Amino acid sequence: MEKLSRLRPGRAITWLRDHDPELAATRRAGRTAIVMPALFALCSQVIGSPTMATFAAFGSFSMLLLVDFTGPMVQRLRAHLGLAVAWAAFICLGTAVADETWLAVIVTVVIGFLVLFSGVVSSVLAGASTALLLAFVLPVTSPVPFSDLPDRLAGAGLAAIASMLAITLLWPRPAADPLSAPAARVCRAAAEQLRTDASHLAGGPSAPSHGQCRTTADEAATAAADLRTVFDATPYRPTGLSTSSRALVRLVDELTWLSGILADSAPASDGHPACDADARSVRRAAAAVLDEVATLLDAPDSTPDDLHPASAKLRTAMADMERNATARLPVNHRGVATPSQVHPVIGALDLSFRAQELGFATLQIADNVDLAAAAERRGWFERLLGGEPGAVTAPLVAARERASAHLTPQSVWLHNSLRGAVGLGIAVTLANVTGVQHSFWVLLGTLSVLRSNALNTGQNAVRALASTVAGSIIGTVLLQLIGHHGTVLWFLLPLAVLLAGIAPAAISFAAGQASFTITLVIMFNIGQDPDWHIVLLRIQDIAIGCAVSVLVGLFFWPRGATAAVDRALAEAYRDSARYLASAVEYAVGRCSTEPASAEAALQERLEAAAAARRLDDAFRSYLAERGPKPVPLADMTTLVTGIVGLRLAADAVLGLWQRAGEPQPEPDRAGARLVLLGAVGRVAGWYQDLAAGLGQASPVRDPLPRNPAAEAELIESLRRDLSDADGQATDTAVRIIWTADHLDAARRLQPSLASAAVADKQSS
Repeated sequence: MEKLSRLRPGRAITWLRDHDPELAATRRAGRTAIVMPALFALCSQVIGSPTMATFAAFGSFSMLLLVDFTGPMVQRLRAHLGLAVAWAAFICLGTAVADETWLAVIVTVVIGFLVLFSGVVSSVLAGASTALLLAFVLPVTSPVPFSDLPDRLAGAGLAAIASMLAITLLWPRPAADPLSAPAARVCRAAAEQLRTDASHLAGGPSAPSHGQCRTTADEAATAAADLRTVFDATPYRPTGLSTSSRALVRLVDELTWLSGILADSAPASDGHPACDADARSVRRAAAAVLDEVATLLDAPDSTPDDLHPASAKLRTAMADMERNATARLPVNHRGVATPSQVHPVIGALDLSFRAQELGFATLQIADNVDLAAAAERRGWFERLLGGEPGAVTAPLVAARERASAHLTPQSVWLHNSLRGAVGLGIAVTLANVTGVQHSFWVLLGTLSVLRSNALNTGQNAVRALASTVAGSIIGTVLLQLIGHHGTVLWFLLPLAVLLAGIAPAAISFAAGQASFTITLVIMFNIGQDPDWHIVLLRIQDIAIGCAVSVLVGLFFWPRGATAAVDRALAEAYRDSARYLASAVEYAVGRCSTEPASAEAALQERLEAAAAARRLDDAFRSYLAERGPKPVPLADMTTLVTGIVGLRLAADAVLGLWQRAGEPQPEPDRAGARLVLLGAVGRVAGWYQDLAAGLGQASPVRDPLPRNPAAEAELIESLRRDLSDADGQATDTAVRIIWTADHLDAARRLQPSLASAAVADKQSS
């Protein structure tokens, strides 16, 4: 029995870590459980001001539980100070307009829209939206004489001071992102594998053996698997909403992608491939970049003084390799290019292409981590306005441009902002017109449902109401058991607050609603004889609020962030597939003697980039939702990051042919052009079908298999183009083969995307 009792706490901690990785929700709940009851007791029992007690309790609840600012401690304290100032302003405004119903409704709609829509500007405002709304809802739903305003402000001021002390002294949040350390280990392991492989390919008596190459490859694969395990352990939001955190979310799939390329490009066990000094130089340069990336991940607040020169050296090495690649084509290859004979030709360029692919992936990772580090170095004002690192425009101008871009009917931020604002306005109207005495609870019921933009507003309303009823029943039972021993409620209040903070993340949205209801029942019965009749009134009030949210949802886009991400993903995949097809069409045009313009491909690139930015905004909205996700974050991130791989393949093809010289007029390249057009038609068509099926009931197409016959046909079509009159391999033939390789790289992305799309459909 003693052994069992010793195991139970360990099991509880293990369960909590499994359901609340990094204990982020537990940290917030623990602070709130200490601060909120203490302030409530100080204001109600010592100072003797019920008004101050109410605003101190809700203020601390809001500032400690409903927000979780990221960045260095100084940045977090500044963000909390800004939140406190906003609370003071909203308390004054809400108190001033609460007496006039029409004015209260108009101001509620305006404030609700501005607060919710401001989330499109920056992650700071997006993460604080619920806390800001509560700051206005609390005073506007409880009209009082203006003489009570000082007590309200004093309560909120106490909450702000206590909150800033709590985040500083009580279990401070780690400054480093939890993904940084394992991501840095992947980068270092990948760098070691690249250096080992390059030395092995160079040969010589001191060159590493194939066994050593295999060992370093296994270590890199293990590090990548460990990173994925850390990422997959959390079903939602392992990081914050900030630019740096979202960059690190994308970094997981980019490193997984790099690991796949490393596995494909590992030296074969049956001897050395043809010596390729340029490819080895690219590998070593990529290894140097990855080392600098790891250093920056370990210290994100440092400056990337060594990363930028390393990236420049990698780009130079890649350019040299591309320029010298023609010398490695086997120009004496003769005969029909059957599938078994394709490899001497394509294989001769495979080492260079794999090195080029590694270089592109490494540069993408370096740019992403550089962006994350630059975002961490931003000042507080730039963070508040969502200023992009290195942007030329001023923060206010950039914020206005981002907000203007979302004033369109397709914007998920506009949908949710209108829905929330109108919902709160209707709730205020009903509360005043119907004479509901406790209108705050009507607004709280509306806000509790509208704050979550999950798949179905009606479903959330049912869950919110059912869990509120359950919490009320539990609260009633507690009141009956306690009887007239009201002092017990003081001991129960911290436990109820702790549970209310942990439950939404570790258990469910419904459990969080029930726990919050229990907390409110306890708090509003402290200091008076417990009365269970108040529970019935609360159920009635919150039911009205939930009904309002359902009504608003029926008219104002009830489908939320998950559906919006699906739509944005579909748009991004459609535009990126068109961009890939346009880039290959430009490449095919450059194969002929007719002049070819890159204008269409460049326009498609702009449209694909714009679609990717809209996807990023929708993805941020998806991350902003509290509670478990209908689609696991790992699968959703795979789909989001797949856009990067597809666009990168198109960028590589476009850049490859933009740097090309004028093609020789003699060879007939019609066959090669047909093969490339057929290949891009199949690959782009698969992505178009994926886009059409996202969020729909239609099945996901199987990934395209490798097509050796098409490879053979491509080489056969280039027989006369493999060498010029002087017997040298031609630049055009190399670029044609590499274009086919880039299309194959886009094809190799399909299995992981198909698997993630299936998971997305199963949740729909």
